[in-house]
Amino acid sequence: MKKILVLVVLLCITYGANAQLLWKVSGKDLAKPSYVFGTHHLAPLSITDSVPGFKQAMNETEQVYGEIVMEEMQSPINMQKMQQAIMLPGDTTLHTLFNSAQYDSVAVKIKQLMGVELQMFDKIKPAFLTAQISALIAMKTVEGFNPQQQLDGWIQSEAQKKGKAVAGLETMDFQMGVLFGTQTLQRQADQLLCTVMNLNKAEQQTRRMSAAYMKQDLKQLMEIVEEKQGNSCDALPEEEEALIYRRNANWAEVMPAIMKEKATFFAVGSGHLAGERGILNLLSKQGYTIEAVK
Repeated sequence: MKKILVLVVLLCITYGANAQLLWKVSGKDLAKPSYVFGTHHLAPLSITDSVPGFKQAMNETEQVYGEIVMEEMQSPINMQKMQQAIMLPGDTTLHTLFNSAQYDSVAVKIKQLMGVELQMFDKIKPAFLTAQISALIAMKTVEGFNPQQQLDGWIQSEAQKKGKAVAGLETMDFQMGVLFGTQTLQRQADQLLCTVMNLNKAEQQTRRMSAAYMKQDLKQLMEIVEEKQGNSCDALPEEEEALIYRRNANWAEVMPAIMKEKATFFAVGSGHLAGERGILNLLSKQGYTIEAVK
Protein backbone atom coordinates (compact mmCIF):
# COMPACT_ATOMS: atom_id res chain seq x y z
CA MET A 1 0.00 0.00 0.00
CA LYS A 2 2.81 2.42 0.88
CA LYS A 3 4.43 1.82 -2.53
CA ILE A 4 1.10 2.47 -4.25
CA LEU A 5 0.67 5.77 -2.41
CA VAL A 6 4.19 6.86 -3.38
CA LEU A 7 3.45 5.98 -7.03
CA VAL A 8 0.23 8.02 -6.93
CA VAL A 9 2.14 11.03 -5.58
CA LEU A 10 4.75 10.68 -8.33
CA LEU A 11 2.09 10.49 -11.02
CA CYS A 12 0.27 13.52 -9.64
CA ILE A 13 3.43 15.61 -9.75
CA THR A 14 4.69 14.27 -13.05
CA TYR A 15 1.45 14.63 -14.97
CA GLY A 16 -0.22 17.29 -12.85
CA ALA A 17 2.40 19.86 -13.80
CA ASN A 18 0.06 21.11 -16.50
CA ALA A 19 -1.03 24.76 -16.78
CA GLN A 20 0.90 25.51 -13.61
CA LEU A 21 4.05 27.55 -12.95
CA LEU A 22 3.87 28.26 -9.20
CA TRP A 23 4.13 25.55 -6.55
CA LYS A 24 3.87 25.66 -2.77
CA VAL A 25 6.30 23.59 -0.68
CA SER A 26 5.23 22.89 2.90
CA GLY A 27 5.20 20.24 5.62
CA LYS A 28 8.00 18.18 7.09
CA ASP A 29 10.19 20.58 9.14
CA LEU A 30 9.07 23.87 7.58
CA ALA A 31 7.56 26.50 9.89
CA LYS A 32 6.42 28.49 6.85
CA PRO A 33 5.84 27.41 3.26
CA SER A 34 8.24 28.19 0.45
CA TYR A 35 7.45 28.46 -3.26
CA VAL A 36 8.96 27.25 -6.53
CA PHE A 37 8.26 29.26 -9.68
CA GLY A 38 9.21 28.14 -13.18
CA THR A 39 10.70 30.92 -15.32
CA HIS A 40 11.33 31.18 -19.04
CA HIS A 41 14.00 33.50 -20.46
CA LEU A 42 11.75 34.50 -23.39
CA ALA A 43 8.71 35.44 -21.33
CA PRO A 44 7.53 39.05 -21.02
CA LEU A 45 7.22 40.35 -17.47
CA SER A 46 3.44 40.52 -17.91
CA ILE A 47 3.25 36.75 -17.34
CA THR A 48 3.42 37.39 -13.59
CA ASP A 49 0.01 39.10 -13.70
CA SER A 50 -1.63 35.89 -14.90
CA VAL A 51 0.02 33.49 -12.43
CA PRO A 52 -2.38 32.84 -9.52
CA GLY A 53 -0.81 33.64 -6.16
CA PHE A 54 2.41 35.06 -7.59
CA LYS A 55 2.35 38.41 -5.77
CA GLN A 56 1.19 36.80 -2.53
CA ALA A 57 4.00 34.25 -2.67
CA MET A 58 6.54 36.99 -3.30
CA ASN A 59 5.18 38.98 -0.37
CA GLU A 60 4.98 36.07 2.05
CA THR A 61 8.54 34.84 1.51
CA GLU A 62 11.62 36.32 3.15
CA GLN A 63 14.19 35.76 0.42
CA VAL A 64 14.56 34.88 -3.26
CA TYR A 65 16.83 32.21 -4.73
CA GLY A 66 17.54 32.02 -8.44
CA GLU A 67 19.83 29.73 -10.39
CA ILE A 68 22.47 32.44 -9.99
CA VAL A 69 22.44 36.03 -8.71
CA MET A 70 21.72 37.89 -11.93
CA GLU A 71 23.17 41.19 -10.69
CA GLU A 72 26.58 39.57 -10.21
CA MET A 73 26.83 38.96 -13.97
CA GLN A 74 27.35 42.70 -14.43
CA SER A 75 30.37 43.02 -12.14
CA PRO A 76 33.68 43.77 -13.93
CA ILE A 77 35.37 40.65 -12.55
CA ASN A 78 32.56 38.36 -13.68
CA MET A 79 32.38 40.03 -17.06
CA GLN A 80 36.07 39.25 -17.43
CA LYS A 81 35.47 35.65 -16.36
CA MET A 82 32.73 35.37 -18.96
CA GLN A 83 35.04 36.65 -21.67
CA GLN A 84 37.65 34.09 -20.67
CA ALA A 85 35.10 31.26 -20.54
CA ILE A 86 33.90 31.81 -24.11
CA MET A 87 37.35 32.07 -25.69
CA LEU A 88 38.78 29.13 -27.63
CA PRO A 89 42.01 27.80 -26.12
CA GLY A 90 45.49 27.85 -27.62
CA ASP A 91 45.71 27.78 -31.39
CA THR A 92 42.15 26.52 -31.85
CA THR A 93 39.92 28.70 -34.03
CA LEU A 94 36.61 28.24 -35.79
CA HIS A 95 38.65 27.55 -38.92
CA THR A 96 40.19 24.50 -37.25
CA LEU A 97 36.82 23.18 -36.04
CA PHE A 98 35.10 23.30 -39.45
CA ASN A 99 36.12 22.20 -42.89
CA SER A 100 36.01 24.85 -45.62
CA ALA A 101 32.48 24.09 -46.79
CA GLN A 102 31.12 24.03 -43.24
CA TYR A 103 32.86 27.27 -42.34
CA ASP A 104 31.45 29.00 -45.41
CA SER A 105 27.93 27.76 -44.59
CA VAL A 106 28.15 29.07 -41.04
CA ALA A 107 29.67 32.34 -42.25
CA VAL A 108 26.76 32.99 -44.63
CA LYS A 109 24.18 32.43 -41.88
CA ILE A 110 26.07 34.55 -39.34
CA LYS A 111 26.24 37.37 -41.88
CA GLN A 112 22.49 37.11 -42.47
CA LEU A 113 21.65 37.00 -38.76
CA MET A 114 24.17 39.42 -37.28
CA GLY A 115 25.35 41.46 -40.23
CA VAL A 116 29.01 40.75 -39.48
CA GLU A 117 31.71 38.43 -40.80
CA LEU A 118 32.31 35.13 -39.01
CA GLN A 119 36.02 35.88 -38.81
CA MET A 120 35.19 38.41 -36.08
CA PHE A 121 34.31 35.43 -33.86
CA ASP A 122 37.17 33.16 -34.89
CA LYS A 123 38.39 32.76 -31.28
CA ILE A 124 34.92 32.42 -29.74
CA LYS A 125 33.57 29.05 -28.62
CA PRO A 126 30.79 27.72 -30.87
CA ALA A 127 28.48 27.18 -27.87
CA PHE A 128 28.44 30.92 -27.23
CA LEU A 129 27.55 31.66 -30.85
CA THR A 130 24.74 29.11 -30.68
CA ALA A 131 23.39 30.88 -27.59
CA GLN A 132 23.57 34.25 -29.36
CA ILE A 133 21.69 32.85 -32.34
CA SER A 134 18.97 31.56 -30.01
CA ALA A 135 18.60 35.06 -28.55
CA LEU A 136 18.36 36.59 -32.03
CA ILE A 137 15.73 34.04 -33.03
CA ALA A 138 13.76 34.93 -29.91
CA MET A 139 13.90 38.64 -30.69
CA LYS A 140 12.58 37.87 -34.16
CA THR A 141 9.85 35.38 -33.30
CA VAL A 142 8.56 36.07 -29.76
CA GLU A 143 6.23 39.02 -29.41
CA GLY A 144 7.12 41.23 -26.48
CA PHE A 145 10.50 39.61 -25.84
CA ASN A 146 12.99 42.11 -24.46
CA PRO A 147 16.48 40.74 -23.71
CA GLN A 148 17.01 43.68 -21.35
CA GLN A 149 14.02 42.67 -19.20
CA GLN A 150 14.34 39.00 -18.41
CA LEU A 151 12.04 37.40 -15.89
CA ASP A 152 14.67 35.91 -13.56
CA GLY A 153 16.50 39.20 -13.15
CA TRP A 154 13.27 41.14 -12.65
CA ILE A 155 12.12 38.84 -9.85
CA GLN A 156 15.43 39.29 -8.08
CA SER A 157 15.41 43.07 -8.47
CA GLU A 158 11.85 43.28 -7.13
CA ALA A 159 12.91 41.32 -4.06
CA GLN A 160 15.87 43.64 -3.51
CA LYS A 161 13.59 46.68 -3.72
CA LYS A 162 11.64 45.23 -0.82
CA GLY A 163 14.79 44.66 1.21
CA LYS A 164 14.82 40.90 0.78
CA ALA A 165 17.95 38.83 0.42
CA VAL A 166 18.76 37.39 -3.00
CA ALA A 167 21.01 34.39 -3.52
CA GLY A 168 21.82 31.72 -6.09
CA LEU A 169 21.64 27.94 -6.08
CA GLU A 170 24.76 27.99 -8.22
CA THR A 171 27.70 30.27 -8.76
CA MET A 172 28.27 32.01 -12.06
CA ASP A 173 31.54 30.09 -12.42
CA PHE A 174 29.69 26.78 -12.18
CA GLN A 175 27.03 27.80 -14.67
CA MET A 176 29.60 29.05 -17.17
CA GLY A 177 31.36 25.72 -16.85
CA VAL A 178 28.13 23.87 -17.61
CA LEU A 179 27.25 26.07 -20.58
CA PHE A 180 30.66 26.35 -22.20
CA GLY A 181 32.83 23.64 -20.70
CA THR A 182 30.97 20.32 -20.63
CA GLN A 183 30.96 19.64 -24.38
CA THR A 184 34.00 19.04 -26.54
CA LEU A 185 34.79 21.90 -28.89
CA GLN A 186 34.05 19.67 -31.87
CA ARG A 187 30.62 18.83 -30.45
CA GLN A 188 29.95 22.56 -29.97
CA ALA A 189 30.93 23.14 -33.59
CA ASP A 190 28.61 20.37 -34.78
CA GLN A 191 25.68 21.89 -32.88
CA LEU A 192 26.40 25.38 -34.20
CA LEU A 193 26.45 24.07 -37.76
CA CYS A 194 23.23 22.14 -37.20
CA THR A 195 21.53 25.20 -35.69
CA VAL A 196 22.37 27.54 -38.57
CA MET A 197 21.33 24.93 -41.13
CA ASN A 198 17.95 24.43 -39.42
CA LEU A 199 16.95 27.99 -38.54
CA ASN A 200 13.32 27.54 -39.59
CA LYS A 201 12.90 24.62 -37.23
CA ALA A 202 14.57 26.60 -34.46
CA GLU A 203 12.17 29.51 -35.01
CA GLN A 204 9.15 27.19 -34.97
CA GLN A 205 10.32 25.50 -31.78
CA THR A 206 10.95 28.87 -30.12
CA ARG A 207 7.43 30.04 -30.96
CA ARG A 208 5.88 26.83 -29.66
CA MET A 209 7.92 26.88 -26.45
CA SER A 210 6.97 30.47 -25.76
CA ALA A 211 3.28 29.78 -26.46
CA ALA A 212 3.30 26.76 -24.14
CA TYR A 213 4.90 28.78 -21.36
CA MET A 214 2.45 31.66 -21.73
CA LYS A 215 -0.34 29.09 -21.35
CA GLN A 216 1.52 27.93 -18.23
CA ASP A 217 1.57 24.43 -19.68
CA LEU A 218 4.70 22.79 -18.30
CA LYS A 219 3.82 19.40 -19.72
CA GLN A 220 3.59 20.71 -23.28
CA LEU A 221 6.72 22.81 -22.78
CA MET A 222 8.69 19.75 -21.69
CA GLU A 223 7.38 17.75 -24.63
CA ILE A 224 8.62 20.42 -27.05
CA VAL A 225 12.01 20.64 -25.35
CA GLU A 226 12.42 16.86 -25.49
CA GLU A 227 11.50 16.53 -29.17
CA LYS A 228 14.22 14.93 -31.27
CA GLN A 229 15.17 15.95 -34.81
CA GLY A 230 17.49 13.03 -35.43
CA ASN A 231 20.53 15.22 -36.08
CA SER A 232 23.36 17.00 -34.26
CA CYS A 233 20.94 19.56 -32.82
CA ASP A 234 19.60 16.93 -30.41
CA ALA A 235 21.06 16.96 -26.92
CA LEU A 236 22.97 13.82 -26.00
CA PRO A 237 22.00 11.94 -22.80
CA GLU A 238 25.17 13.06 -21.04
CA GLU A 239 24.45 16.69 -22.02
CA GLU A 240 20.93 16.49 -20.59
CA GLU A 241 22.44 14.96 -17.45
CA ALA A 242 24.87 17.87 -17.02
CA LEU A 243 22.50 20.66 -18.03
CA ILE A 244 19.33 19.49 -16.28
CA TYR A 245 19.23 16.38 -14.14
CA ARG A 246 22.46 16.64 -12.17
CA ARG A 247 21.68 20.26 -11.39
CA ASN A 248 18.15 19.31 -10.28
CA ALA A 249 19.64 16.80 -7.85
CA ASN A 250 22.12 19.38 -6.54
CA TRP A 251 19.38 21.95 -5.97
CA ALA A 252 17.02 19.49 -4.30
CA GLU A 253 19.82 18.60 -1.93
CA VAL A 254 20.45 22.17 -0.72
CA MET A 255 16.90 23.55 -0.87
CA PRO A 256 15.68 21.91 2.40
CA ALA A 257 18.22 23.77 4.56
CA ILE A 258 17.47 27.03 2.73
CA MET A 259 13.70 26.65 3.24
CA LYS A 260 14.08 25.64 6.89
CA GLU A 261 16.05 28.79 7.64
CA LYS A 262 13.71 31.20 5.82
CA ALA A 263 10.56 31.06 3.73
CA THR A 264 11.97 31.21 0.22
CA PHE A 265 10.76 32.04 -3.29
CA PHE A 266 12.74 29.91 -5.73
CA ALA A 267 12.70 31.12 -9.36
CA VAL A 268 14.41 28.67 -11.73
CA GLY A 269 13.99 27.58 -15.33
CA SER A 270 10.64 25.85 -15.84
CA GLY A 271 12.37 22.89 -17.51
CA HIS A 272 13.76 21.94 -14.10
CA LEU A 273 10.36 21.55 -12.39
CA ALA A 274 8.39 18.70 -13.89
CA GLY A 275 9.06 15.03 -14.45
CA GLU A 276 10.30 12.18 -12.32
CA ARG A 277 13.75 13.80 -12.01
CA GLY A 278 12.39 17.35 -11.70
CA ILE A 279 12.87 19.27 -8.46
CA LEU A 280 9.17 19.08 -7.52
CA ASN A 281 9.29 15.30 -7.47
CA LEU A 282 12.70 15.23 -5.80
CA LEU A 283 11.39 17.43 -2.97
CA SER A 284 8.26 15.31 -2.65
CA LYS A 285 10.38 12.18 -2.25
CA GLN A 286 12.06 13.91 0.71
CA GLY A 287 8.72 14.21 2.46
CA TYR A 288 7.57 17.72 1.54
CA THR A 289 4.04 18.51 0.45
CA ILE A 290 3.99 19.95 -3.06
CA GLU A 291 0.83 21.80 -4.08
CA ALA A 292 -0.09 23.77 -7.17
CA VAL A 293 -1.02 27.35 -6.27
CA LYS A 294 -4.46 28.07 -7.65
